[in-house]
Amino acid sequence: MATPNPNPNPNPNPNPPSRRRSSLLRFIAIGILALAILLGIAVLITWLVLRPRGFVYTVENASIHNFNLTDANHLYANFDLTIRSYNPNSRIACYYDSVEISVRYKDQTLATNGVQPFFQPHKNVTRLQARLTSQTVALYGSMPKDLRQEKRSGDIELDVLMKARIRFKVGLWKSEDRTMRIFCSPVLVHFSESKGFERAYCDVEL
Repeated sequence: MATPNPNPNPNPNPNPPSRRRSSLLRFIAIGILALAILLGIAVLITWLVLRPRGFVYTVENASIHNFNLTDANHLYANFDLTIRSYNPNSRIACYYDSVEISVRYKDQTLATNGVQPFFQPHKNVTRLQARLTSQTVALYGSMPKDLRQEKRSGDIELDVLMKARIRFKVGLWKSEDRTMRIFCSPVLVHFSESKGFERAYCDVEL
């Protein structure tokens, strides 16, 4: 007579593959969540320590010299600009590896020039002096007529743009290069130097 099996439904595999996969996925999800929380805490601590604040740019002075608009609608002029850069941060400094400044009237660029690279420490004010020259710049459409009218009125509204490649510095750490764009508009420039210049504030895109 056969001996009866005391365990009629044996389970040769107490941990099937589906259960092992579920445990592995749960472990990975917990690991990712813990890493995200730690990263968020690190970012929060860094922000609380550094308290980063946006840089502030203004056009402190602007003037036009040797303005000449020929009958062939070619512009000759010198634009002298003073741009103030203020770094309000107490722990963040900035390298300006390249700086390009442009003057625009409506949708046309009238002049472009670069300034020397510089380093701006924290809690610092730096003033950039730039001369931009229009040399035989051809004007199209209604631009010549509008510029002549502005010249007769004694004032002209310009846009000043600055494009810079920068790196931030915190202690010994330096960030990778990034592009900063600064847009100042409107900048009201007087043809007569006897009129005072009104400071123009700029928007910053980083």
